[in-house]
Amino acid sequence: LFELEKKAFPLYQQSPRRTLSLSLKSKFQQVWVAENASGNDYKILGCLILYLYKKAVRVFSVVVDPEFQGKGIGKKLLVKARETAVQNAVDRITLEVDANNRKLVEWYIEEGFESTELLSDYYKEGEDAFRMVLKLPKEEAKPRITNMIVVDDPREWDLELVDVEVISSKDYTSNKNNIAERPLRVFNLCNSYRYQSMGYYVSLLASAREHRAIPNVTTIRDFKDLSVIQSIADDIEEVIQRTLKKVSEPKFILDVYFGKTLDPSYKTLGQSLYQMFESPLIRVHFQHNDKWEIKKITPLSLNKIEPDDLDKVKEFARSYFETRRFQRTKLKHYKYYLAVLVDPSEEHPPSDKKALKKLENAAEEFDVYTEFITKKDYNRLSEFDALFIRETTNVNNYTYQFSRKAYAEGLAVIDDPWSILRCSNKIYLHESLKLNKILTPETRVYFKGKVHVEELESLAYPMILKQPDSAFSLGVTKVKDAVEMKETLDRLFKQSELVISQEFVPSEYDWRIGMLDNQALFACKYYMAKGHWQIYNWKGAKKDQSGDADTVAIQEVPQKVLRAATKAAKVMGDGLYGVDLKVIGDRVYVIEVNDNPNIDAGIEDAVMGQELYRKVVRSLVTRIEMARNIERFVSVDPD
Repeated sequence: LFELEKKAFPLYQQSPRRTLSLSLKSKFQQVWVAENASGNDYKILGCLILYLYKKAVRVFSVVVDPEFQGKGIGKKLLVKARETAVQNAVDRITLEVDANNRKLVEWYIEEGFESTELLSDYYKEGEDAFRMVLKLPKEEAKPRITNMIVVDDPREWDLELVDVEVISSKDYTSNKNNIAERPLRVFNLCNSYRYQSMGYYVSLLASAREHRAIPNVTTIRDFKDLSVIQSIADDIEEVIQRTLKKVSEPKFILDVYFGKTLDPSYKTLGQSLYQMFESPLIRVHFQHNDKWEIKKITPLSLNKIEPDDLDKVKEFARSYFETRRFQRTKLKHYKYYLAVLVDPSEEHPPSDKKALKKLENAAEEFDVYTEFITKKDYNRLSEFDALFIRETTNVNNYTYQFSRKAYAEGLAVIDDPWSILRCSNKIYLHESLKLNKILTPETRVYFKGKVHVEELESLAYPMILKQPDSAFSLGVTKVKDAVEMKETLDRLFKQSELVISQEFVPSEYDWRIGMLDNQALFACKYYMAKGHWQIYNWKGAKKDQSGDADTVAIQEVPQKVLRAATKAAKVMGDGLYGVDLKVIGDRVYVIEVNDNPNIDAGIEDAVMGQELYRKVVRSLVTRIEMARNIERFVSVDPD
């Protein structure tokens, strides 16, 4: 880039190497290059450097190799500047241009820029510049996601719907009218989703173009795998058996149109199937052996719908597209969409309702739309840019499945699947902390069938026994002697081949350091529950089930506590963690590292207030943008 500027600019306009280096590293700048796309002779032909401000995009530099000027490269770079402004929902682009270069000034005027100010001695004494501004139309600056139906032959779809466009699969896949650049929600109604068919490529390209595809490629793949189908269908097993118990034939076929069925007696089953396998038109094949099971799911093309049923199906379609779910962006366009997974019935969720509302308000500040979803929304994940799990996680339930699928779909995810895996098992935690020489209470691992009474009798009591996947003080037992130790081990061995024990280290309180991106987010002192040795006493009276909490400013936390928390969190990853520690004398012991830590209004946010939630949202936005902006190139063939 430095050599390119030397070729194209006079000395007083050239950027120092350090400035270019900072531009490449800065998260507030974008650097795009136009490169020679033909042959193996790689060469940078042009460069665009942008500053991203809250209300404008500033073109800091646009340069084209003199040998390749006049070939439209500069125009393409300006198009990229315009696209960036649209994506950032700002309505103007600014730049400075040499006032003595009339040809260049006129070129910018032709591109829609207006001169607004003369900047005397801008480059050096006697070298002035014009500040120029390109104002974008409001409708261009704030694009709205459009619902688009893709069919093989648009003539098959004669239903007019408000705010819904219909296009052929050929036009969509061939990027007619530069459709890839538009924000779209794509409903794929092609006649086949077979591998490498046109329908398959519609969903595949939608994913590549960052369009929200229904069905997405993951759902299409799931259609082909009976084991996956049956695994997903386990969640609606009761609905299947209850709905089909009066069916006398051994086989049964149910068509589901936009989540609805022609026969209202199958309404609940149809809705459940749509939630599990989100695809507009599906045919589900059931077979009864000892019980009803799904044997096959296939997409249902328009030309296979009975003519007599078509009017009813169109009615379903109209209702489907008129729901608030698909019209929400009419009021405001958001830059990103955040799904927050919650369980409304959970008695002790990781965030209370007030905290979730504060999170939603923080997201609004960052132009992020928040939707609270539940386990029934599993197949809607591709509609979102990020997933934040705010219900208790476990590797053996759907929270882990949500995390895995969201990560596979390219969403930014907290808690990510590896954090759930690592933090949910105390055996993994013990081995990792030991390997990294992080101080913990004395810990042992017991193997089923390998425990000897003599060994137990030689230990110092009391002792803490932990079920490997315990959480929130559940599955954790204090034993007072070898007899209790043996009885508790026998009970825990019924659930796990390995059980972990830990030296009992009594204290008035535990430190809880919330960590995000390997930085301290909040700090609390969690006091033991009344008359109990743990923070939580689930057997106590409801008002005494948890101890008090004091929230402490990060700068007031002892440095040795912060160092230990940071080191322990890094072992797990760079997600959101709650590190529990005890200070005994001059030593700091790490007790646990938890994924999915509590963030409740008035407790964890007592010091930082709304800024805590801003930090969480800012982290999610950064993760989204890092994933999408690893490489920034505009390929240009000079020929």
